Amino acid sequence: MGVYLDYNATTPMRFEAVEAMRPYLESHFGNASSGHSRGREAKRALEEAREALASALVVREKASVVFVSGGTEADNLAVKGAAWAARERGRHIVTSVVEHHAVLGACRTLETQGFDVTYLPVDTEGLIDPEGVKQSLRADTTVISLMHANNETGVICPVAEIGQLARERGIIFHTDAVQAFGRLPIDVEALGVDLLTISGHKIYGPKGIGALYVRPGVEVLPQIHGGGQEHGVRAGTENVAAAVGMACATRLTLESMPTENRRLRALRDRLEDGILGRIPGARRNGDRDQRLPNTTNISFRGIQADALMVALDLEGVEVSAGAACAAGSIEISHVLRAMGRRPEIDGGGIRFSLGAGTTEAEIERVLTLLPPLVEQIHGATLQSAGDRVRA
Repeated sequence: MGVYLDYNATTPMRFEAVEAMRPYLESHFGNASSGHSRGREAKRALEEAREALASALVVREKASVVFVSGGTEADNLAVKGAAWAARERGRHIVTSVVEHHAVLGACRTLETQGFDVTYLPVDTEGLIDPEGVKQSLRADTTVISLMHANNETGVICPVAEIGQLARERGIIFHTDAVQAFGRLPIDVEALGVDLLTISGHKIYGPKGIGALYVRPGVEVLPQIHGGGQEHGVRAGTENVAAAVGMACATRLTLESMPTENRRLRALRDRLEDGILGRIPGARRNGDRDQRLPNTTNISFRGIQADALMVALDLEGVEVSAGAACAAGSIEISHVLRAMGRRPEIDGGGIRFSLGAGTTEAEIERVLTLLPPLVEQIHGATLQSAGDRVRA
């Protein structure tokens, strides 16, 4: 079996979640909008799943949880839906340069529709400065969207501090908590958020399901039109089986979170310290302390991240590369570039994200494999450069 260290990309489904879904894929297949007994059974299961997620987010009203197809749809509904709903008050939105592409794409679309967007910078450790957020606000600012934890580096945003600032100004505050949910305690009241995104497949649940928390009194305009499902916010027949699976996975993940976080942090630190101590030129990307317990992102000087990712994959180790090779040149991810990393030196970053299946033996295997692979790729790079010079 291979070594899977890409849990920030997706997670395997828990057996219990699969079993919880099974009846709603087979005998209890009714449409939750139907008035007959099978439809009522589906509706009951859907509302129980909604209530479970509301409880997980410490939400008082379960109706505040809107089921959608995943994190990307939830981000689009939050950013575009809130911006359009508040357009009479203003058309200025604040976000950051390191957001997920779902948020950045939504913001760029809004820019083509007459909205003004401020993209906040981060420091070299990937941290957002709350004072910078404050200084960016204007009289016509209506929406702030900042992710709770970065998907590439794991760096955590000071959401509660920014939430208080937004509430004082009457500004709608959205946070993408897809990576944070199940890894950090989340209380929407304590965070001061109006809109919050979560996803099923990041917490050992099914793909194709996510949810958006919408604070009571906050208006978001639907981005999908049709029936009146999800309290008129998101049209379309509800995916009852996936909602049930997500609720089950959420419960189990949160129950094990304190113990699992301690275990993963120890394994992550062992991996990170081993790499930084054994490989010259290796560099951590992201703040050491303010980050998720399961994530480390490391650059290797002079090494293309995608080349190292492929080499690891051939050895049975699955990771993610924060770089893409285009026309012979390296273009590092927008997150690392925003942190001041240079492609010609840092070569992108390798994200190691640990999860429930990660073992100490797997970490030791990676630490054994990495140094010779890095040396091999570095040697090949130097040979290629020499050949080009001679040519």
